[in-house]
Amino acid sequence: MLPDTPLLLAFVGASLVLALTPGPAVVYIVARTLAQGRACGLASVLGVALGNLANAVGAALGLAALFAVSSAAFTVVKWAGAAYLVYLGIRLWRAPAPQAQGAQQVPVKPLRQVFRDGFLVALLNPKTSLFFAAFLPQFMDAHGSAWGQSLSLGAVFVAIAGCTDIVYVLMASVVAPRLGRSGRHARWGNRLAGTSFIGLGILTAMGSRPTR
Repeated sequence: MLPDTPLLLAFVGASLVLALTPGPAVVYIVARTLAQGRACGLASVLGVALGNLANAVGAALGLAALFAVSSAAFTVVKWAGAAYLVYLGIRLWRAPAPQAQGAQQVPVKPLRQVFRDGFLVALLNPKTSLFFAAFLPQFMDAHGSAWGQSLSLGAVFVAIAGCTDIVYVLMASVVAPRLGRSGRHARWGNRLAGTSFIGLGILTAMGSRPTR
């Protein structure tokens, strides 16, 4: 199920470097934390992690190969994900500013809905499947089970990325109260997060390189 120790250690090191490098998932999670607080940020981490895990399973099952040979399938999923990100951004732009609550910021959305948003944002990014398909085979043992190794390595990567994403949430939650002590600052926090989501949607629609 896992490659030999040297390959596994190389994979863990490479995964840690990639997970620590800010990408679309990190921007999404940090923006959600700044706009709605630590609890929403952690719910987003869990949703994104499960969405990425679903993409890892899809890559192991050959979904990435389908996207590679069928531009129509890739395009449909890519535009669906981009549209959902833009939709989330517009909702944040139109949301009323939360009332100041001292140093604490009360989440303005149910955690179940925040989790769902994070899951769909990650799931509807077909480039994640292509990323797993391109990255994982470099650390797989040719004599082992391709299915087992790809699934196990994908799960390891998602776990590492989830841990680093939690660190980003904790860091952002330290800054968030300072940005949300007045209604005006909170409103601009929502708009900053909304702009980030819209920008991610545009990048998702226009980009072609696999990213996390």
